[in-house]
Amino acid sequence: MNDDNITRIQLGDKELILIGTAHVSRLSAEQVKEVIEREQPDTVAIELDEQRYQAVTGGNKWKETDIFKVIKEKKASLLLMNLAISSFQNRMAKQFDVTPGAEMIQGIDSAKETGAELILADRNIQTTFSRIWGNLGAGGKAQLLTSVIASIFSREEISEEEMEKMKSQDTLNAVLAEFTESFPRLKTPLIDERDQYLAEKLRTAPGKKIVAVLGAAHVPGISREIHKTHDLETLNAKPPKPVWPKVVGWGIPLLIIGIIAYTFIQNSDVAMNQMLSWLLWNGSLAALGTILAKGHPLAVLTAFAAAPFTSLNPLLAVGWFSGLVQAYFSRPSVGDFEKLTEDVLSVKGFWQNKATRVLLVVVLGNIGSSLGTFIGGADVIRSFFQHIF
Repeated sequence: MNDDNITRIQLGDKELILIGTAHVSRLSAEQVKEVIEREQPDTVAIELDEQRYQAVTGGNKWKETDIFKVIKEKKASLLLMNLAISSFQNRMAKQFDVTPGAEMIQGIDSAKETGAELILADRNIQTTFSRIWGNLGAGGKAQLLTSVIASIFSREEISEEEMEKMKSQDTLNAVLAEFTESFPRLKTPLIDERDQYLAEKLRTAPGKKIVAVLGAAHVPGISREIHKTHDLETLNAKPPKPVWPKVVGWGIPLLIIGIIAYTFIQNSDVAMNQMLSWLLWNGSLAALGTILAKGHPLAVLTAFAAAPFTSLNPLLAVGWFSGLVQAYFSRPSVGDFEKLTEDVLSVKGFWQNKATRVLLVVVLGNIGSSLGTFIGGADVIRSFFQHIF
């Protein structure tokens, strides 16, 4: 077996053996097995977090998803990102007849067989997504969601050139590689911080001999960072939220309310027309978004009724209400979650699956309400300048 992709690091009395694996190669899994059996390490560290570990060891875990909890905790976008990765993995597996992450599964099995302690060395994937999200402005977030949705619906086959690139990337890097090129600052939370996190977990791993199963792309960074001390609490912290979204978020509603209130004093008929415009634009476009998501009639009604009011409160979003109504009256079954990774491979399946339909109700309802706020607010201001100012 070729040991060119094995890096040995001596750290005091501790020996670290880094296996730079190819996540879509059968040979990598074979090498992991051979190295662990030969070295008999005290600890085996794998490039997984708890969530991904449960996914690879427990099979299809989607069926355990609590869709109500996802909406209440405002994690619809994170679930969408997880679906994108799952969809990407499935397409790759079908095209090349491989199982992405086979080398990680082999690392888990070999650790059990040799009696080594198993360490999950990667940062929680949701923390990484949160820190990526925090590095983006409103335009970048919209572009990322567009990129994610496009990757879900993509039917394009992966080229040989892309395949070669993926042999030195982990799945998360591969999914977001193109987007990282457009937004270089995302390299920090996606790659650099994870190198630091992985290095610290390996540096503090128990035992004198540690074998680490890692994507080859992380090995150079870990080799540099392993000799430094890194604060895992800082690397796990959610990024601070900027102030300006709050200022804008509260400023626009207060401006609209102020204009309508002042107009009432000057001309109540004009003010009534302003209110009607605000209600109709917000309610109609939020309802339209819910209809496009094939939402339940009561979810559509909820979107129409709630949008004009949630648009005036930055702490609320109409999609949360319509999504909860959708989930209640068209509750996803266990079967919907079991079919989730297959259904998201097509646009038809994405709309037919009750679980993804709830996400669509949340997202498209919010988009409709945002458009309604922009158009309705502009109409209120236009009316104010035309009739009052």
